[in-house]
Amino acid sequence: MAGDFTRQAEEVYKKDSQWVAPSLWRSEFRNAMAVYIRRGLLGLYDAIEKVATAEAVMEGQDFRVDSVRVLALAAESGCSAYDCEFVALAQDIGLPLVTAEVELLEKFKPTAVSMRAFCAG
Repeated sequence: MAGDFTRQAEEVYKKDSQWVAPSLWRSEFRNAMAVYIRRGLLGLYDAIEKVATAEAVMEGQDFRVDSVRVLALAAESGCSAYDCEFVALAQDIGLPLVTAEVELLEKFKPTAVSMRAFCAG
């Protein structure tokens, strides 16, 4: 879906197409598709197709994260548990969290890096 960060996300994907995410990504993606449907920006069958495509791309690339770790990160940072799932996974597997979320970029240096910095580095 086209959005404010589409071009940057495409550049990140060109640089590294092996994305990983906590299992939570599915619920977040489904919710985004539901929002597009409610706003009349996407039909149900188009949304289903996009979900299927995303699930195929992420096959075997989503992981469970430790609840204690997520809650500790959330308590320490004030960020949502949702966001901290991504932080915990990145830290656990030793990869950067490439994000546009300003709060994560500020609170989780050097784990969180901007899309621009990732592509430049």
